[in-house]
Amino acid sequence: MKASRIAAVAAAGASVLLLSSPSFAHVSVQPEGAAAKGGYATVAFKVPNERDNASTTKLEVNFPADHPLASVMPQPVQGWDVKVTRSKLDKPLDLHGRQVDEAVTKIVWTAEDKKKGGISPGFFQKFPVSVGPLPEDADELVFKALQTYSNGEVVRWIELQEEGQEEPDSPAPVLALSAAAEDGHGHGDKKKNQAASGSEAKADRAGHSDDHTKHAASHSTDTTARVLGVVGIVVGVAGVAFGVLARRRTA
Repeated sequence: MKASRIAAVAAAGASVLLLSSPSFAHVSVQPEGAAAKGGYATVAFKVPNERDNASTTKLEVNFPADHPLASVMPQPVQGWDVKVTRSKLDKPLDLHGRQVDEAVTKIVWTAEDKKKGGISPGFFQKFPVSVGPLPEDADELVFKALQTYSNGEVVRWIELQEEGQEEPDSPAPVLALSAAAEDGHGHGDKKKNQAASGSEAKADRAGHSDDHTKHAASHSTDTTARVLGVVGIVVGVAGVAFGVLARRRTA
């Protein structure tokens, strides 16, 4: 009885792990910070190793064709080679006033040492990428990915989440986009800075005006003091001269 109960518990636990594994062990993409519409962001593709007898030696990420990104720059990852594929666009994109007629459609990371390198069992790896400008007319971006193991197995993370349905077994990485910042590129902050600068300029002008008034008052006071001083000296000299004349007359 005890043995049968243990076997039943073990089987139930194994089935729970098998059923729950897709929900936490799939390839995903998350922003490092914010991923606002119309802005730039650094995103990281997180790749866990689901196998206990093989290493992950290759990751292929396909970028959305319906929302091409004009600027895509992968960050170097130690132990991995990276290859970026660009394709011509049917409609050029505007990047800071410059027309861009091609965009990144695929990035492939390959382990430099396929026998000893890659992502070992029980570990995961992040692959950071700088992307932008993010679309303003979408709430999310879908990146279909292929994960290759050292034993030749390829897992295709390409299934889309259907509304109202359970998560598929091999869901594609999805990047959720947040609401656009004010004016999309920080122009709101620029306006605030300009307003602050205007206030500072007004205060500065007011300060200069006060200083000028104080300086004029000070200058007027100094002039009055000097005039009074000269008058005093003249009066003093006149007094001395009058005294001398008076003494001579008396003599």
